[in-house]
Amino acid sequence: MPIVTTKEMFKKAYEGNYAIGAFNVNNLEIIQGITEAAAELHAPLILQVSAGARKYAKHIYMMKLMEAAEIDTGLPICIHLDHGEDFEICKSCIDGGFTSVMIDGSKHNFEDNIKLTAQVVKYAHDRGVMVEGELGQLAGIEDDINVSDEDASFTRPGEVEEFVTRTGVDSLAIAIGTSHGAYKFKPGQKPALRFDILEEVSKRLPGFPIVLHGASSVVQEFVAVINAYGGQMPDAIGIPEEMLRKAASMAVCKINIDSDLRLGMTAGIRKHMGENPSHFDPRQYLAPGRENIKSLVKHKITDVLGCDGKA
Repeated sequence: MPIVTTKEMFKKAYEGNYAIGAFNVNNLEIIQGITEAAAELHAPLILQVSAGARKYAKHIYMMKLMEAAEIDTGLPICIHLDHGEDFEICKSCIDGGFTSVMIDGSKHNFEDNIKLTAQVVKYAHDRGVMVEGELGQLAGIEDDINVSDEDASFTRPGEVEEFVTRTGVDSLAIAIGTSHGAYKFKPGQKPALRFDILEEVSKRLPGFPIVLHGASSVVQEFVAVINAYGGQMPDAIGIPEEMLRKAASMAVCKINIDSDLRLGMTAGIRKHMGENPSHFDPRQYLAPGRENIKSLVKHKITDVLGCDGKA
């Protein structure tokens, strides 16, 4: 099966009341862990690359690794740019074979966000590529994204119809209480998603696919392993998975997962090196990280996203 866009994926997800995992990738082992899990569960898949990951691994290497994953698994896989900040990076990814891009104009005012997003949409649609836009800003830190709690803002439902109509975007990322990075909430602060905003958005945009960013649950098992082998991670609270399951049963068709993957890879490597300090073969210490990612993704697909068997 060739690399696909999100168009049919999202249509099926919306009608089937499930979501598709958009997993951030940085290297070979992460891609293998994700795709092996999805293949065993016959789940559709979005592999997404941030600007930072693209800079780290180089565009051509990432493309060839993701193309190899599609050939190896036969799964419908979408290649997506996560958080493109300007027209130039979106254009470069579109020209380089991505089938979906996100243009994140949420830091701009409403009119400038529309103008930038519409520019990317026109270029992308002329080439058969789908576009994700964003309204509202999530707090947190992840790669080049750094938004303070003070600057974060919930999506205003009253703006979504105008934004989608004037830009022509294919999906919309909204801010309802998720946040980027592993340290999502302050001590004593309870995570909560604004399902009232999600419900109002879905009423105003019936049948339209909604996206959640910053949706890692921060797996405490991985945090404990990292700390047991020399880490100094403070207690971190992520998004409760029951909240994500509820969102996936509503209008949310794409849920982004990144921090949990990083924690899983790091926990596997730290544990192996802690128990085998004389090992120096990368295959020996990267393999446990890959296995952690595989087991994590299988859990997300079956117990959170509900997209197993939907490829």
